[in-house]
Amino acid sequence: MKEIKAVFGPQRLAGVRDALRRLPGYPGMTVTKAEGSMAPSAHARHTIKEELTDSIARVRIEIVAPDDVADALFDTIVAVVSAGTPGDSVVWISNVERAAFVHKTV
Repeated sequence: MKEIKAVFGPQRLAGVRDALRRLPGYPGMTVTKAEGSMAPSAHARHTIKEELTDSIARVRIEIVAPDDVADALFDTIVAVVSAGTPGDSVVWISNVERAAFVHKTV
């Protein structure tokens, strides 16, 4: 099993969701609102307003998937969120030692 996580701008969420739903074996995802800031740059902040407005709205998605579909999920997310701006998004895969998909019974 693999866990795919991604952090990107909320304007790309609908596109990611639509693209992932078209993939065979897509297991669903968890979406969380997040905030992020850019890496430090040569530009020194001079005012308190600049310091307080450094955060940028983001979403974070998490998907636990079988190994055989993880690469397709990863590649699809990267393709949809790529905006050409360095540091705009991040996508990664981690190994999951054990997972259980728990379903509610009625």
